[in-house]
Amino acid sequence: MSGYRLRDLIVLLAALVVPFLVALALVPFRTDLSSTNEALILVVAVVAVGAAGTRAAGVVAALSAAVWFDFFLTRPYNRFTIDDRAELETAVLLLVVGLVVGQLAVRTRRLEAETVTEAGHLTRLQETARLAEDSPPEEVVEHVRRELIGLLELRDCRFEYGTLLGHRPRLEHDGGLWLRLGDRITEYADWPDGETELRVVGGGHYYGRYLLDPRPGPLPPEQARLVAVALAAQVGGSLNSAGMSPQG
Repeated sequence: MSGYRLRDLIVLLAALVVPFLVALALVPFRTDLSSTNEALILVVAVVAVGAAGTRAAGVVAALSAAVWFDFFLTRPYNRFTIDDRAELETAVLLLVVGLVVGQLAVRTRRLEAETVTEAGHLTRLQETARLAEDSPPEEVVEHVRRELIGLLELRDCRFEYGTLLGHRPRLEHDGGLWLRLGDRITEYADWPDGETELRVVGGGHYYGRYLLDPRPGPLPPEQARLVAVALAAQVGGSLNSAGMSPQG
């Protein structure tokens, strides 16, 4: 089981347990606190779980909060029954607000993760651009080779100068992965077996290609693939500016 799935399972378990524990902790104060305040405290628990987990965890936390609010904090106590109309309305509102706020918390966390990812991509491009201005093209080639391994989570990557040999699946400028054999075109959603090529072109000239050795599994996100293409283009620009002889 991957670490990511294990984390999701842990958060899902927390979505069940945390509202229960919070409701249980409120039992000694249930005669002193209003139902509205108790519900608000449970909403905070839902938000905490939603901010750390998936959309499913947010839904489970909201349902758990509503159930245990009913069981522990409304009359008759310790029964899944609500006699008071106002408390019933509060329980329903707790469920609705918990669902909405939980989903917003999940969305906010995902947007934050996307922002961090985009900032990382921008940093890669900026560092490569600065290197290309002051360093020999061979250093740029090697720098991008290392960047591609991390960006695309490859097992390995190598750069090959020279003429085009053979037919390999190719990472295209639009981020798609294709294999072209005559009139037949195959598009991939997962990494194919063997190496995948990422061509390096500068000034309209072909200089070589990166041969990507991926781990089995689905392709990286489209954004990461587009950044990889942009990095290869920076290498092509560096080789072209250095007056390297085009290949093939």
